[in-house]
Amino acid sequence: MSERVKDIYIEKMSIEHIPLLVEIEKECFSKPWTEEGFLAELKNDTANFYTAMSGEKAVGYMGFYIICGEGYVANVAVLPSYRRKGIAGRLIENAVKICKNSGAEFLSLEVRVSNSAAVSLYEKYGFEKAGERKNFYSAPVENAYIMTLKFTEDNR
Repeated sequence: MSERVKDIYIEKMSIEHIPLLVEIEKECFSKPWTEEGFLAELKNDTANFYTAMSGEKAVGYMGFYIICGEGYVANVAVLPSYRRKGIAGRLIENAVKICKNSGAEFLSLEVRVSNSAAVSLYEKYGFEKAGERKNFYSAPVENAYIMTLKFTEDNR
């Protein structure tokens, strides 16, 4: 693993972050979210979006929802030049803590079956493959693993 970035801090997404997150989306995804999409999440009571910052630069983010005691990840993105430095892990740890504190029973996500680095990362944090969604992704079309981290009395 590359050297961890020490000056990273995680903060709740604000309107000032949105242009920065749109740029991360463009660099990380074939079908990026728009500014309007992020703005809508600021008004969504179930949405929890957090930005990983290095100084004034957004280097990653994670969005997830807590609905009826269940957590669902929308996206995890880290700029390519900042990957393998512990940033995605920090974002995941933040989401797990918030979900647990809310009383959620689990946190679930989809990940491309070909994204072995992400699958390994999620497994490192205790997520397990719970199923597969056929043709879940487009550009390119690909299946997704459903991965879930169940919270029990032992790991709350």
